[in-house]
Amino acid sequence: MSFEHYVRSGTRQLRRGYTTGTCAALAAAGAAELLLTGKAPETLALLTPGGLRVEVTPECCRPEGRAAVCAVRKDAGDDPDVTNGMLVFAHAEKLAQGIRLEAGEGIGRVTKPGLDQAVGEAAINSVPRKMILAAAEAVCAETGYDGGLKITLSVPGGAEVAKKTFNPQLGIEGGISILGTSGIVEPMSEQAIVDTIALEIRQAAASGSKALILTPGNYGTAFLQEKLPQLQEIPSAKCSNFIGDAIDIAVTEGFSEVLLVGHVGKLVKLAGGIMNTHSKTADCRRELFCAHAAVCGAGTETCRALMEQVSTDGCLAVLEAAGLRETVMQSLLKKIQARLDRKAGGALRIGAILFSNEYGLLGETEGVKALQFLRRKNA
Repeated sequence: MSFEHYVRSGTRQLRRGYTTGTCAALAAAGAAELLLTGKAPETLALLTPGGLRVEVTPECCRPEGRAAVCAVRKDAGDDPDVTNGMLVFAHAEKLAQGIRLEAGEGIGRVTKPGLDQAVGEAAINSVPRKMILAAAEAVCAETGYDGGLKITLSVPGGAEVAKKTFNPQLGIEGGISILGTSGIVEPMSEQAIVDTIALEIRQAAASGSKALILTPGNYGTAFLQEKLPQLQEIPSAKCSNFIGDAIDIAVTEGFSEVLLVGHVGKLVKLAGGIMNTHSKTADCRRELFCAHAAVCGAGTETCRALMEQVSTDGCLAVLEAAGLRETVMQSLLKKIQARLDRKAGGALRIGAILFSNEYGLLGETEGVKALQFLRRKNA
């Protein structure tokens, strides 16, 4: 049963897919239904957080003693995802009460702090966890079952496939991660993404505005909506990791002012002159924090601790403990502004606002003060 949802890239149509998290939720629902009704479902369906409905035929759905097992095959669409085609299994068995989620073969464990889950937990991120639990709860409600369930996920071959991902560097060992914030896989052809960014910026320019807000992704968009609601009338575009390309496109489309709003995990890389922030291109977050901390007077132990972190929130925690967070952030913001100015080449005014999920607003570059549309909105 093909997932026929597409995104246009120039003249091309690229097919979307669905995440391992969506597969896990579907499989959990299938296993729970067989366990509680004795009948294997012919199809499984759910509405993803991204608003698209996914309907699949399970690859298998069978009883195992007093338990039930269901598997759903990952479909990444036109995205070059190493997990494409893998089977995500859910094993359901009855408990006295509550719904418990566990991980088995092929799913990694978190071994370093700073990730979505705590050290020692299975690498099943927050949104997929909610999707899986909601899917199981829905089956319980539909069948009138008031007891509990244990759902155990597994991905055969996951440990081997995980070696081709960034999990080992992040501190996730033993398997893949169960991921997804929208439940949907967007095709990641680089040219396709740049073409889509260009189209979105072109559409923003058609509004007649000379000001543009760029966000790398959903975190930046959510921050804008929550913390800067007064800017909702200003056209915005998502630039993914392609910040340099987005700035070039904004210049071409005639914008005179650009505000970049994003998570420190991506935007700190700008301080190193990295305009494509994808981790496969460059990941020097720790090195940048360490270098600027050293310049700001950090000692060897603090620098060593920074280099051991797996996330920017971890780096910020180290700096906070050393009493250097504000000083180091100001140093980084100054360098980010210099890199942005060089990229813009005087063709437009530009500034950046950085935040983190843990620490909130971290600061803004000097260029933000020069943006006329912000002055008018704040007046």
